[in-house]
Amino acid sequence: MTVIPSGRTAPPPAGAARPARPFVGELRLGAFASHRRTVVPLGPLTLLTGASGSGKSSALGGYEALARLAAGDPLEDVFPDPAAWVPERAEADAQGRRGFRLGCTVEGPVGPVGLELAVQAEPALRIVGERLTGCGETLLATALRNPRRSHVEAAWHTAGAVPVTRAPFPDDRLGTALLPLRVAGTTDGQLRVLAAAEQVVVGLRSAFVCDPEPRRMRAAVPAGEGQLTSCCGNLADVLYRTRGQCAQRHARLVAGLDSGCAGRVTGLTAERLADGTVRALAGRGPGRSTPVGRLGDGELRYLALALVLLTGPQVRVADPVAEVPSAMQALTVLADGLDRALDRRQTAELLALAASVCAEGHLRLLGTVGESAAAAARGTAGATVVDLTP
Repeated sequence: MTVIPSGRTAPPPAGAARPARPFVGELRLGAFASHRRTVVPLGPLTLLTGASGSGKSSALGGYEALARLAAGDPLEDVFPDPAAWVPERAEADAQGRRGFRLGCTVEGPVGPVGLELAVQAEPALRIVGERLTGCGETLLATALRNPRRSHVEAAWHTAGAVPVTRAPFPDDRLGTALLPLRVAGTTDGQLRVLAAAEQVVVGLRSAFVCDPEPRRMRAAVPAGEGQLTSCCGNLADVLYRTRGQCAQRHARLVAGLDSGCAGRVTGLTAERLADGTVRALAGRGPGRSTPVGRLGDGELRYLALALVLLTGPQVRVADPVAEVPSAMQALTVLADGLDRALDRRQTAELLALAASVCAEGHLRLLGTVGESAAAAARGTAGATVVDLTP
């Protein structure tokens, strides 16, 4: 268990091997919503806590925004209400401009790579500056030179006959995500830029926002592709299609549900009904079962979160990088209100399961929790608790 207050980071061990799977090791919120110069170190299992209004949810929002931008989403889709992310006391400059800043560090095979992003929210939403750094040098820098034009001037490291290449980039897309389409990769410098950009894109894009909604999980659902949605409303369909894929993972899921539910649980199945829909059943002993829809809200959230932790990467509706083998990607689950509706026992069991799964290296978890869950996490090996209270 590691407890780190906001604004401080734990340095990596000297001589530590570089990870094969890219992952976000640090989130920076320079001026974002209620945050000012906030630095959040991210371990395999990181839980954000703090007083109401300390910015737990907005920190997750910042991570999700970077992930969507890395996936190529346009700025207006990522920030439909951009003014909401501008610090409340931020004053406009002489031209009436206000905005926000955020960034991250992505660890991976090429070492730590930093990404910084400055966004103008008013009077018009646009990216006004971006910087990609690695190996002690600037690999990409963009800047808004002419506010009348809908692009920024980009310059990236070449280290060839021409040391720097310059070109216009659109002001509504993340430049780092565009680099693989613009850089030829014919010089050592270009190859370093490409490797750094791809590491950032893979590390950020591999994210799954999870917020189970019990009311959506109670009724039978139409049969589909068996990919779990963020609200987990199609949990029964996922169980129906995956229950036989990995006996070991399914057994862990049943054991976890037995620990987190009232009464004994001996199995977890799904059945197709006469109308073609699918419902999930919790086994209660020989010849006995209970429809999962009859479970309490806390039990349903516990089940859904355990399923997210224990299923393979192909089961969740996420945006992995198709060109990169799944073994080289570490999926990060973003869970706002991880402990919502859970009792003390369920919280402790879920934290233990999360720590165990995250220690395996293929999955990471960033969640927000209240004071009680944070106290439990401080006694959980492998958990990092970040207190955002000013």
